[in-house]
Amino acid sequence: MSNVLGPIGSPSGGVSTDTSRLANKENLEAAGQRFEAVFTGMMLKSMRQAKLGDGLFDSKGEDQFRDMQDQQLAQSMAVHAPIGIGKAMTAFLAKSMKTETAAEPGAAPTATEGGTVK
Repeated sequence: MSNVLGPIGSPSGGVSTDTSRLANKENLEAAGQRFEAVFTGMMLKSMRQAKLGDGLFDSKGEDQFRDMQDQQLAQSMAVHAPIGIGKAMTAFLAKSMKTETAAEPGAAPTATEGGTVK
């Protein structure tokens, strides 16, 4: 029987080294925005866990809906009022992709401002 979908990870079971998705600026920015939303969500969850006392009418259902509300709030904050960690990650990945491209054999040398070749 053939595996139509194929394995998700690499054959060795480690992290995939396919960085072709990072070459597209839109993909890179979307990844930064999703990272920002996850980070903000983790921060909100941590703040909720630091409550000082239990409420009289707290329930598991209320906690579940509060978690969903926090998740939506984190996504909204990442889009409308980012804290900057996603942008920093995007800039770092874009810079590392440029470095990898320049380090490949046969890559053209880059020119500096003075017109000399590095």
